[in-house]
Amino acid sequence: VPSWSAMIIFNLSSYNPGPFILMGIPGLEQFHVWIGIPFCIIYIVAIMGNCILLYLIAVECSLHEPMFFFLSMLAMTDLILSTATVPKTLGIFWLGAREITFPGCLSQMFFLHFSTALDSAILVAMAFDRYVAICSPLRYTTILTPKIIIKIVVGIAFRSFCIILPVAFLLTRLPFCRARIIPHSYCEHIGVARLACADISINIWYGFCVPAMIVISDVILIGMSYTFILCTVFCLPSREARQKALGTCGSHVCVILMFYTPAFFSVLAHRFGHNISRTFHIMFANLYIVIPPALNPIVYGVKTKQIRDKVIHLFSTKCLE
Repeated sequence: VPSWSAMIIFNLSSYNPGPFILMGIPGLEQFHVWIGIPFCIIYIVAIMGNCILLYLIAVECSLHEPMFFFLSMLAMTDLILSTATVPKTLGIFWLGAREITFPGCLSQMFFLHFSTALDSAILVAMAFDRYVAICSPLRYTTILTPKIIIKIVVGIAFRSFCIILPVAFLLTRLPFCRARIIPHSYCEHIGVARLACADISINIWYGFCVPAMIVISDVILIGMSYTFILCTVFCLPSREARQKALGTCGSHVCVILMFYTPAFFSVLAHRFGHNISRTFHIMFANLYIVIPPALNPIVYGVKTKQIRDKVIHLFSTKCLE
């Protein structure tokens, strides 16, 4: 899907209004060099953590289960999310490379929003996986067959693609006759649309309502899954069985909270937090893109016994060598 999107975006950008200027974090320009250091460290942690996770899931036969397949999808999506923005942000902070072409801006914006939408869909798929594993354990392998998993993956990727692709069309129809200066460290839909000298009401409507409806529907589906899970768990006869069942969901719940809590806070802050400074909004947006991809593999590594054991074995073997 991403390769198709790149070709479509390239064709859409045949109308090229010239380069845009990314300002980084307005108000903190004098601290850009220092801000870039923790961003770079967190980005390296995200790259290493997700690559180790993908390596372990690929080589360890005991991890070839639906839950870990969805986890590998989450890791790949997190790599796309952070890599689409952080290298350019570090270029702004350290090298003053603020210029970005219109096709480059479109591509960055597409992969940013695409990976965010895909992350949300993957969390729904993982919630469904936990629902089947706990509520119908004897039918787990017959329900989540490789064929069904492939259909789920294609479905959520196609859904994310179809949600985000219209954004590229909505931007390419706009004339940019003002100064093309974006007060941000990366290109995002509304930030770019606000530079146009035309009516952007459709962009604002689509950019707010459609993602909001998707996120709300995903949260409802996840909530329904965990409602059924909790009902099943509390009907189990022993305390140990209840703890074991809930333990398999712990890492997923942590990742859900890390993903949706900042997202809802950001939406509410943009809608109602008129007294919150732009500097805070942009800093928060940057942290939201870099921190969850770094924390997700750590959470699963700490809270999931199969992965924790494989990580310990991997590094202990390397040390002995």
